[in-house]
Amino acid sequence: MIVTDSGGVQKESHFFKKPCIVLRNETEWIELVNNGTAKLVGADSVCIRSEFNYFMDSHLNLEYPGFYGNGKTAEFILNEILLMFEKE
Repeated sequence: MIVTDSGGVQKESHFFKKPCIVLRNETEWIELVNNGTAKLVGADSVCIRSEFNYFMDSHLNLEYPGFYGNGKTAEFILNEILLMFEKE
């Protein structure tokens, strides 16, 4: 689990398939909140504890869809560049 107020770390939590408690009242990564893998809690200690316990539930089965691709973009781009050189 990740607890952060960083927008970049919120997104990284998704790549690493870790639930995220966001210590902010809003986020630029609303798709993570809508997906249920990130929870906005602000600085409210009761909310932080509640969402921590929610994520610690052993029966929780979170899904991390490929919102941001499959992680193979660099490989794809390199292969396209190599193909371009082969054609010359």
